[in-house]
Amino acid sequence: MIITSKNETCLSPASIVSLVPSITELLCHLNLADQISGVTKFCISPAHLRSQKVIVGGTKKLDMEKIISLQPDLIIANKEENTKADIETLAEALPVLVTDVNNLFDALEMIDSIGFLTNRIKESKQLINDITTAFLKLQHSLAGQPKIKVLYLIWQDPFMTVGGDTFISDMLSHAGFINGFQTDVRYPATSVTEIEIKNVDLILLSSEPFPFSQNHLLEFQKTMPSHKFLLVDGEMFSWYGSKMLESPAYFEQVYQSAAALIVSN
Repeated sequence: MIITSKNETCLSPASIVSLVPSITELLCHLNLADQISGVTKFCISPAHLRSQKVIVGGTKKLDMEKIISLQPDLIIANKEENTKADIETLAEALPVLVTDVNNLFDALEMIDSIGFLTNRIKESKQLINDITTAFLKLQHSLAGQPKIKVLYLIWQDPFMTVGGDTFISDMLSHAGFINGFQTDVRYPATSVTEIEIKNVDLILLSSEPFPFSQNHLLEFQKTMPSHKFLLVDGEMFSWYGSKMLESPAYFEQVYQSAAALIVSN
């Protein structure tokens, strides 16, 4: 969906501000790095990009004056990662594409829309085809394998996980897992007691937004000795865009590690 104060479609924009880390990476994959004028401080991929572009704040704390001063032809935001108030303010003066990605289909549609708006139709179609092929290969590899019920932790204090209507939950399903927290709340807080009641097979500790590490895993094992834990790359489960080229192969590895961990003593 495009929110804009101007009744026009942005094609071949010379200046783009990306407010979404995974979409910044996508733009570079579509050969649009030169057109990017501003990014957030969380746009860490490609690694060199932040030193070459204007930093416009964080995803939730944007520097509105800096963004407006850039006068971009297109701003790309996300319904979940950016605040409604910031998006509406920017849209009063500049063209804004607001993405809303909750599953694989939404992600492919988003890539298609960005490809059209930036005159990268050929590149975006190829990317969509490659991602689709990779996920079909994953589906074939996991065919007949039992689903593993998991809790996917994204935060520590308080413990927070992911509900059913999230991109991460959809990625878990493609990876051979069942989300143990199929709630209407997108990112519910939880507790050790509730985790025990859910009776999951495995607890996945994500590397983002909270940077769970091996030390956290060891502490969890002391707190919940009856449970098994596995560290996972949060970008693979939460970044939509060109990252999805890599995620299916990674998901297969995680599933095999999870299955082996569950059967081990």
